[in-house]
Amino acid sequence: MIAAINTNWVMEQDAAHVVQTYKRPPFVLARGEGVTLYDAEGNAYIDWVAGIAVNALGYGDPGLTTAIQRAAEGLLHTSNLYYTEQQAALATVLTERSFADRVFFTNSGTEANEGAIKFARRAAYDSGEPGKHELVCFSDAFHGRTMGSLSMTPKEKYQKPFMPLLSGVKIAAFNDIASAREAITDKTAAVFIEPVQGEGGINAATPEFLGALREHCDQHGAVLVYDEVQCGVGRTGRLWAHEHAGVAPDIMTLAKPLAGGLPIGAILATEKIASHLHAGDHGSTFAGGPFITSVARYVLERIAEPAFLTHVQSVGEYLKERLEEINSPYIKEIRGRGLMVGMELHVEAAPIIEAGYKHGLLMVNAGTNVIRFVPPLVVQNSHVDSLVERLTGILAAL
Repeated sequence: MIAAINTNWVMEQDAAHVVQTYKRPPFVLARGEGVTLYDAEGNAYIDWVAGIAVNALGYGDPGLTTAIQRAAEGLLHTSNLYYTEQQAALATVLTERSFADRVFFTNSGTEANEGAIKFARRAAYDSGEPGKHELVCFSDAFHGRTMGSLSMTPKEKYQKPFMPLLSGVKIAAFNDIASAREAITDKTAAVFIEPVQGEGGINAATPEFLGALREHCDQHGAVLVYDEVQCGVGRTGRLWAHEHAGVAPDIMTLAKPLAGGLPIGAILATEKIASHLHAGDHGSTFAGGPFITSVARYVLERIAEPAFLTHVQSVGEYLKERLEEINSPYIKEIRGRGLMVGMELHVEAAPIIEAGYKHGLLMVNAGTNVIRFVPPLVVQNSHVDSLVERLTGILAAL
């Protein structure tokens, strides 16, 4: 029960025993309902973070709860030494609803991107070109914090303490066709791009840019990888963010919302790429277990329903419209797709996010000057109205 949680004790124990890599606000979240979270003292917060674009169905969703209960009645773990029905069923749904022919399951988004690097380099290795190992990524990209994916996350604060990173990584300018053309050569094994950048500031790749990447990758025999860890699985109002451009990749990585809050990732690939992978080339003890894939299948099929995606589009458009109505000299631009919206500011976002706690809002930044709105996909227009009213007051008080 909430009354049994001692906020001070939790924060003291965390400070004493947990590695201090996270800067957290001074409250303890205890429960949730719909799109609202409550702390141990009973204070309510409308959630515009969703566990960083993870909790797509919000909190206490009856269907998700039932799916978890049913999955818990079966096997929790078997390892990938054995077949399970649940993994095969989720892989079938993913391939039927995407460009892909095959799926490899992981435990997180950064693991999916690490695996995609290996997939691409294995394909390059089989091409018989020993120098074909380079990776191309783009300015403001975020692909993860493990060593390979960190190498493609070109931000000094993230990279500098962990140098040297993976060699052979080139950084091109996002949405700049000429820059991409110069970076992609016959030595390129893969090109990694987020169709909509998350941590980098909610920047959408133009259809022309993705089309040019597809052309250059085909020309040089490189693998085109879409990182849809944050922007995929319905977040932009389409099941996959790249559907807005109509340009298919060779590999797509997924994670955050795929199991509604449980840890899972996936690498989706064409048969042309997947055929280069053989027994022992890659593996994971926990990935694709029967419990989590059972839950993920429910979440994916729920989000893929046309009415659900239409709701995301509708509320996303309403969110942008309402944010654009705020009359504040601190707002520079509102941008995004679906329920992945960014508010770029002329000032730092941190003080506004901190003030939001006192007004019952959970918000998160995307870079220094952008507030990122990635709420549960079940958010309603009434929640948008509450956000705008409170945010207007916060900005007016700056």
